[in-house]
Amino acid sequence: MSPDHLKPPTAKSVPTPLTHAGDTRIDNYFWLRDRNDPETVAYLEAENAYTRAQMQHTAEFEASLYREMVARIQETDASAPVRRGEYLYYTRTEKGQQYEIHCRKRGSIDAAEEVLLDGNQEARGKPYFRVGNFVPSPDQRLLAYSIDATGDEVYTIFVKNLASGELLSERIENTYYSLAWANDNATFYYTTLDDAKRPYKVFRHTLGRSHDTVMHHETDERFTVEVAKSSSRAFILIQIDSSLTSEVRFASAADPGAEFRPVLRRVQGTEYDLTHHGDFFYIRTNQAAKTFRVVRAPTADPARENWVEVLAGQVEITIESVHAFKDYLVAEERHRGLTRLRIENFATNRAHDTQVHYLAFDEPAYRADLGSNPEFDTPWLRYVYTSLVTPVSHFDYNMETREQRLVKRQHIPSGYEPSHFVSERIAARAPDGAEVPISIVHKKGVPRDGSAPLLLYGYGSYGISIDPDFRTDRLSLLERGVVFAIAHIRGGGDLGKLWHEHGRLLAKRNTFTDFIACAEHLVAHQYTSPATLAIIGGSAGGLLIGAVANLRPDLFAVAIATVPFVDALTTELDATLPLTVGEWEEWGNPSEARYYDYIKSYSPYDNVSAQVYPTMLVTAGLNDPRVSYWEPAKWVAKLRALKTDQRRLLLKTNMGSGHFGASGRYEYLKETAFNYAFLLDALSTPKP
Repeated sequence: MSPDHLKPPTAKSVPTPLTHAGDTRIDNYFWLRDRNDPETVAYLEAENAYTRAQMQHTAEFEASLYREMVARIQETDASAPVRRGEYLYYTRTEKGQQYEIHCRKRGSIDAAEEVLLDGNQEARGKPYFRVGNFVPSPDQRLLAYSIDATGDEVYTIFVKNLASGELLSERIENTYYSLAWANDNATFYYTTLDDAKRPYKVFRHTLGRSHDTVMHHETDERFTVEVAKSSSRAFILIQIDSSLTSEVRFASAADPGAEFRPVLRRVQGTEYDLTHHGDFFYIRTNQAAKTFRVVRAPTADPARENWVEVLAGQVEITIESVHAFKDYLVAEERHRGLTRLRIENFATNRAHDTQVHYLAFDEPAYRADLGSNPEFDTPWLRYVYTSLVTPVSHFDYNMETREQRLVKRQHIPSGYEPSHFVSERIAARAPDGAEVPISIVHKKGVPRDGSAPLLLYGYGSYGISIDPDFRTDRLSLLERGVVFAIAHIRGGGDLGKLWHEHGRLLAKRNTFTDFIACAEHLVAHQYTSPATLAIIGGSAGGLLIGAVANLRPDLFAVAIATVPFVDALTTELDATLPLTVGEWEEWGNPSEARYYDYIKSYSPYDNVSAQVYPTMLVTAGLNDPRVSYWEPAKWVAKLRALKTDQRRLLLKTNMGSGHFGASGRYEYLKETAFNYAFLLDALSTPKP
């Protein structure tokens, strides 16, 4: 018999009946939800000890992978600077230090450096550290910033005098990610969280005052709130959103006492956001256009009857954002799964200008996004470009002259040659005939005979697009002959708004069958085989991994699920949990029988059965507010009890972080090295 420390821990079995509308489910591991029960923490620690013991033989390999990954990052580095008025803002890192140092220079990049916030000093004595808001005042003499010290995504706001370096008396707790200054340099707006950690109130704060004024209280639990400032700096905006519906309220940034009024009161199913230019709002909306259109509305009276369409909706093109500059309107469009930037000149009387032109890109699979563009009166557009073979590159593009200049490209100190790798874009056919794109990268010379190991990634929820980008840590897989692929499955926004619609609510199963179709296609075309095919996904992508592992365990050799949302039915029935009510528009409210039955049919935890499963690694974060630690913990316990194989099943819980894992950059690489060591060991790939 194996030594005790190599035996998987056994969770105590305490049958808990969960009854809803006459249907009773027996949950033997419901007790793990009580984090104050000493047996809960003891169980998680025992699982961690078992994981360490099971992976002890890969410790040297894991350390080697970590050294590789560190060698590929520029440890002492600086970000592409962003201009705000007369200052250039940037972050930099120093070798051996975990966190970014936030800095600026006045006038030019050759000027003397001013350190605004040193994350390494701020993080001392804290188990976790992450900066949320980082917003200079309009006159750039003050800095409002916020910090999360536990990983639960609850932030505390501080205000710093940038001339003296001293903190003001402000200390505002229980805040979230957004913050905007009024133009008086003494007032800012921020959001706070309710008991379910939903951003639900917007406050106005005046420096030096102890009492803050509520500017908006969102009582509908489906909606969240955030604050922003228009790129013109003329308005403070409150963006109120559910999964399906939006409302924007606006007030003059020049008048901190101004009340907010709605642009368009919420209408169920209508989404919109906006940018400001002159006397008009330019509104991106799905009203009368499922893939969105852009209309112009006067700021004096932006009612719908005053709208004028300026960019029509198109079935094949989803408009993803609009951003106004003084002379240009820029729209991010998604066409056939890839992003392009549409640039329109407001000054149509300029005879030497073409009114509309595009920034398009020629790689088969890539990611292109608007970068940080805080300046309004400028012809220069910052955008970021990357692909599976192209390191992250920051460009400035002159919208008037069409000159383009590279500001910064990610440097790989250990060396990297893009021509040694191949990027492809292919498609698989789903059971209903839909063509599902797959982005692929591999090293040249990798055999196409089914023998190559392949890691297939998927997400497929909330309309989030998973665009192909470059990651230095991924080179540790590619250099060892592993093929990496992204399945652009329905439920995400990879092919636009309709792609999301066809993978949510009662169409959610398309997400899983699309992923399986992609895996089958890769096997059929001999990129890999079931014996060498691994899959990975996190959060809602972890639900994907759990669902397909139940449906087709024979198709996958290895599965990695990070902070996986696997106890979907129980979570969606509990309105007290963070995110639940707001997510009913994504998954369906199981208080209705049709959604209850449908979610139950695919919920990974509810569908674990006595069958052979892939080799599996599951991760959790004890302080995770998005996917509670008990979901992966319960899932692993149930898998241990029911699966019929002897393949490795590991649970690794980070006892000091939340949804995003370790906050320090070196600690993050250690977590990645562990995951890759598990993967490569399970696939028995060469370990130099």
